[in-house]
Amino acid sequence: MRRPSRHRVPPPTADQLPVDVVVLKPSAKRFYGQGVPGVRAEELGGRLIVIEGADGSGRSTQIARLVDWLEGTGHATTQVGLKRSNLVSEELDEAKHRNTLSRTTISLFYATDFADQLDNVILPSLRAGYIVLADRYIYTLMARDLVRGIDPGWLRKLYGMALVPDAVFYLQVSPENLIERNFAKDFTLDYWESGMDLGISCDMFDSFIEYQKRIVATFRQLQSEFGFTMVNGDRHVDEVQAELRAGISAVLKGTSPRQA
Repeated sequence: MRRPSRHRVPPPTADQLPVDVVVLKPSAKRFYGQGVPGVRAEELGGRLIVIEGADGSGRSTQIARLVDWLEGTGHATTQVGLKRSNLVSEELDEAKHRNTLSRTTISLFYATDFADQLDNVILPSLRAGYIVLADRYIYTLMARDLVRGIDPGWLRKLYGMALVPDAVFYLQVSPENLIERNFAKDFTLDYWESGMDLGISCDMFDSFIEYQKRIVATFRQLQSEFGFTMVNGDRHVDEVQAELRAGISAVLKGTSPRQA
């Protein structure tokens, strides 16, 4: 009689471990300011999760993996992001390409894009109990405008329509790593993400590094007001994903991501 094999089965990976399906409980919702006319925040269910970060910080990769994870555990998801409005996204791209509009006009363009998605995608999805994953939110728009000298009080009134997210995760990546990642993906740097319109430097590399430093400094100022969770995005993609999942799991259970 053959004796049973003594070979050990390798332990499961993190993705193979069973995950408890969390039934979402109602969470207190509020707007930053006047909100959207006719919408009562207390009627909104679901969760609004925001992933912030510069181009090359890994937002798209992390959100795609979060969608697979969340939907794999029975949660319906919706994704939104900058310049995805059916109303003005194409016009906004054209305006930026021609570089003919004032900073205030571009700011209003982005605010219109956001308002359209808020009214037609974010709020209806939350009302239906979806988890909304936002690939950037009003904070990127505010940081860009603040670096360009737009009045902070005006911006806070402009985005008073915004719903306060259940959690905001900011993927902070060093400018040097951002350059490497952007070149690996597109073989170039973006004019606006390099802050070339500010006249920082005639050299795009130098302008990019200085501009991104200013954006990070502005985000840190906004963090004290809005309470972001800062995530070290220079780490391996799996480490970042694990931290995001832990934070979001806490939010789904009704606690703070900082308690994860």
